[in-house]
Amino acid sequence: MSLPEVMTYDKHMSSSPTPHVPAKACRPAPLASDLRIALTRSVRRLRLERSSDQITDGQYSVLAALANRGPMTPSALAEDQHVAAPPMTRTVTALADAGLVRRDADPSDGRQVLVSITEAGLVEVKETRRRRNEWLSSRLAELTPEEREVLAQAAVLLDRVVVR
Repeated sequence: MSLPEVMTYDKHMSSSPTPHVPAKACRPAPLASDLRIALTRSVRRLRLERSSDQITDGQYSVLAALANRGPMTPSALAEDQHVAAPPMTRTVTALADAGLVRRDADPSDGRQVLVSITEAGLVEVKETRRRRNEWLSSRLAELTPEEREVLAQAAVLLDRVVVR
């Protein structure tokens, strides 16, 4: 006697042109596995779309953080990026050497350094975002309006899942 195959969302979507997800594929554990895989693949593919091969994903992440949140100390950047201080120091040094960030004395505490993004760094972030949005937009254009509506709803739900 063989066990029935568990139909996950990923298996169902790859075998059916019309998305109808069976209820058992929506249970938290199989759905979590399928979403994790799909999100990981999505992020990996999106990361290929960037304005320069001269900086790493980690360096881009630091530039994006500075563009979004403004100047930070190296220790605040390390905490924000979930890395230790020594690797962050190397990242900031590489970005400063490339002219993408600058280090200035903190006006409120001269012992501290503030890292801020330069105009060249902002150009890098904006161009990478443009390329990623353009690539994803072109892929979404291949979907039906109904499929895009499902993804729009999923985007809201994923935000809710990760904010908790």
